Amino acid sequence: MPEARLAASGRDSVIGGISGWIMVGAILLGLAAALFLLNLSRLVPPAAWPALLAGADDLRAIMARDGLAPRFCAGLLGGGALGLASVVLQQVLRNPLAEPGTLGIFAGAKCAIAASIIWAPGLLSLGWDLPALAGGLGVAVFVLLFSARSGFAPATVTLVGLIASLVFGAFGTMLVLTHFDTLGDLYIWEAGSLIQNGWGSVLALGPKLGLVSLAIVLLMRPLSAMQIEGAERLGVRTSLVRGATMLAAVGLSALVASTVGLISFLGLAGAAIARGAGARRLSTRLIAAPLIAAGLLVLTDQALLALAGGIEIPAGITVMLVSVPLLLWMLQRTPVASSAPAAMSAPMRLQVGTAPAFIGLGSALIASFALATTLGPGPDGWQLAHGRLLAELSIWRLPRITAACCAGAMLAMAGSLLQRLTRNAMASPELLGISSGTALMLLVATLFLPGLDRSGTAALSCLACLAILGCVLRLSRRSAFAPDHLLLIGAGLGALLASLLSILLVIGDPRILRVIGWLSGSTYSVDAAEARAIVLATALALLLPLPLVRWIGLMSLGEPVGRSLGMPIAGARLAIVLVVAVLTGIATLFVGPLSFVGLMAPHLARRLGTRTALAEIYGSALVGAVLMVLADWAGRTIAFPWQIPAGLIATALGGAYFVMTAWKR
Repeated sequence: MPEARLAASGRDSVIGGISGWIMVGAILLGLAAALFLLNLSRLVPPAAWPALLAGADDLRAIMARDGLAPRFCAGLLGGGALGLASVVLQQVLRNPLAEPGTLGIFAGAKCAIAASIIWAPGLLSLGWDLPALAGGLGVAVFVLLFSARSGFAPATVTLVGLIASLVFGAFGTMLVLTHFDTLGDLYIWEAGSLIQNGWGSVLALGPKLGLVSLAIVLLMRPLSAMQIEGAERLGVRTSLVRGATMLAAVGLSALVASTVGLISFLGLAGAAIARGAGARRLSTRLIAAPLIAAGLLVLTDQALLALAGGIEIPAGITVMLVSVPLLLWMLQRTPVASSAPAAMSAPMRLQVGTAPAFIGLGSALIASFALATTLGPGPDGWQLAHGRLLAELSIWRLPRITAACCAGAMLAMAGSLLQRLTRNAMASPELLGISSGTALMLLVATLFLPGLDRSGTAALSCLACLAILGCVLRLSRRSAFAPDHLLLIGAGLGALLASLLSILLVIGDPRILRVIGWLSGSTYSVDAAEARAIVLATALALLLPLPLVRWIGLMSLGEPVGRSLGMPIAGARLAIVLVVAVLTGIATLFVGPLSFVGLMAPHLARRLGTRTALAEIYGSALVGAVLMVLADWAGRTIAFPWQIPAGLIATALGGAYFVMTAWKR
């Protein structure tokens, strides 16, 4: 009898689970279909719908038959494909947070398409599928190579994927900034617009997605067997299965990206809702996640059409705004398997000692300042400025070099404090979303509060940074500040910033070019007065850690140790958070949110042998200053006369550094 009751209970739970995800999918698709019919009735009265099939050729009939209807079908195909790709990626990597956006596949597709438009337009004669597939596949191989040594641990895969997204995203932004006339329209495509001008794209996309989906169905059995311990002894060729399924998932993502744009987090949302609605087995999730993701996308798109009042807002933006809160909820409810914080990395190999390290870093800062001030290309080639020419150039060069130096120092100090506060070597203002969130607030202030002066904007920046940092730490505390949770929270805030930026692009605000440059970490708009202000702010900021030095040192030992030694945990945490907020807020105000300095500088400072908390903080400041000065100089010279923002150069350098570190480890 107990066995019978258990079996009956199991059958009931399966039936309940199936009913759950079917119900969710049916509700989403039903609402989307109802809104589609509403939008259709606004174009063509229901009594005239038969005429659409008969080939009516008036303007409204054409808009309905060749615009609205294929748009609805494109949403179904694109959403379903992204849901299926996310399930496959999560299964093969054993990572519930894997999806094309977090693994950098979309960033690679964007870079490849942008490069093809500039240098190889002939490749696009057959469409964007091939470049998108090549770029996405290249980044996927990159992520797999650098995650293989860890056995594809979720934290490592997520970290490498996010680094790949930042690096390739920075490269793509460089291309757009230097070829804006050619690539300006990519921003609309990147936002994930479902606009269709006929059935051609849908009819071409459907069979391709069908073939790739069939390949996934054929791979389902070995893919399920991979989860069994010792699968290779049972005859499962795990490497071959992993490669084939990854190729299929990248193919689905690339096909959707080339047709409707980049719709990040949609697949993650579909897979998460499917699991929450009872789809536990792989075979069930392969049906449920595409169904739910397709419903989410078409429902969002049709709702925007019904409510936007004629303004075309890409569905990818709104889907992201819905999916990011879902991601944060997932991180709260379902901790990732590897939830231990990343240990603070000890100095490796190169250890020169504290005093020699500071002497060397000080000399490097002076040398980099001199290099950036005197050496650069001009109309007649490279030249070393001196005398009158140096005096004339210094008016333009010194303010931006000073701003880069000071901002790099403050971001590096903030990164060091965050890593000690969370005992997480991967914490930084950039990756935790603090810089992006602060930039989001400053972007809103720039566009909607234009009367604010520099001091008012600085105060708003620091307050926004404080609020966002408090939110990030609150959301991450349950998982003990696990690296994967912190990084994905940062990715979510970065996605929100990208969504707002895309909305502004759709609206067509003429100030967008200036905003894009600032968000990329540009220093070339800094004048002498602003340079003096940031020097003063940095001088004061260097004093902020001094009263907290004992608490900072104890914080890295953990709360139990600090409490036993009489440290007020809540007060210490609040004080450090306030200092980080001020440092990040001021630095972001001058150079934007995009760089790796806050993450990379503390690692380099520890490698040089800075042992105490205070030595690490100030050593990080020197490293950050040197890195940003060199990044600003490189951005000014490598593509002369074009100007590459220092933040993009720093992101590329930081990504390369962490790639090498991950490979060595």
